[in-house]
Amino acid sequence: MQTSDFDYHLPESSIAQTPAEPRDSSRLLVLHRAAGDVEHRLFRDLGLFLRPNDLLVLNRTRVIPARIFARKETGGKVELLLLRRRDELTWEALVGGKGLRVGKLVFIEINNDVSPGIEAEIVEILNGSERLIKFSEPIEPHLPQVGNMPLPPYIHERLNDPERYQTVFAKEPGSAAAPTAGLHFTPGLLNELEKNGVKTAYVTLHVGLDTFAPVNEEKPEEHRIHSEWCELPQETADLINATKQNGGRVIAVGTTSVRTLESAANLQPFDLAQGKSPIPSYTGPTALFILPGYRFKVVDAMITNFHLPKSTLIMLVSAFAGREKILQTYELAIKEGYRFYSFGDAMLIL
Repeated sequence: MQTSDFDYHLPESSIAQTPAEPRDSSRLLVLHRAAGDVEHRLFRDLGLFLRPNDLLVLNRTRVIPARIFARKETGGKVELLLLRRRDELTWEALVGGKGLRVGKLVFIEINNDVSPGIEAEIVEILNGSERLIKFSEPIEPHLPQVGNMPLPPYIHERLNDPERYQTVFAKEPGSAAAPTAGLHFTPGLLNELEKNGVKTAYVTLHVGLDTFAPVNEEKPEEHRIHSEWCELPQETADLINATKQNGGRVIAVGTTSVRTLESAANLQPFDLAQGKSPIPSYTGPTALFILPGYRFKVVDAMITNFHLPKSTLIMLVSAFAGREKILQTYELAIKEGYRFYSFGDAMLIL
């Protein structure tokens, strides 16, 4: 298996720059794995493909305004992009600016003015432009004032409403990027599905910027993905176990939900179909890298957007639906004018 096996050509014009309005007016490509058939729908038609006792599992992480502007002691500008929280004061961050060695201080800006009292010290040099930084006080309460929304690198248009880069069920702050499959849901659609007997449950996985990183190694197995914090609460575990026992399907909304569910399932021998161990709750890090050949233990179907070439995410969906079938479907989606990436359209893989 080569990384180049997951490459494809995407015209620049296929990359969505703005979200669909309303959210559920985005298109939905339905891929039936067993038959190989494809249907073209709108996302609001999702209920046509779900049954009573099915369970939608949604990631309720909330994107934090993680892009912060600061100044060096010399007055030079610095940009910080918070990646992962280590503790109350310490974060891993991408730091843009020269001469920022260990021990250097930067001072946080609000509206181009240096904020009195909030400073950050470079305490360790990590990989590339990544640094471990320590704030003089917890930064999270100040993020609404000092932070900016970190849009993906392929989004070039200004987002007028930052809430459009949040799901309607976002609750737990901590992500540097949105779990984009969830962006298509509206409160009305969720209510309609609930009335039809479809249940919902929630997990949390705080998405890092590594989600946009291509795999540069020739062999995917040699790629190392950064760990991300996730939580599968007991209430969700109970709903999953009940769904399986009642013959319903577990439908993961987004690759982040997939990785959370499968990470929990991998903690112990698990095969509900054979009456073995139920899925446990789990809170902690995951570095699960799903490649073709992986045996899915929980997920029966998934909703996902269209992913970047040679990314870990296109490898994950290829593991679920087959590499050739995914690449064929992507080629069809391009011809049919589907919109790709974070603000793009969705796939339902059954």
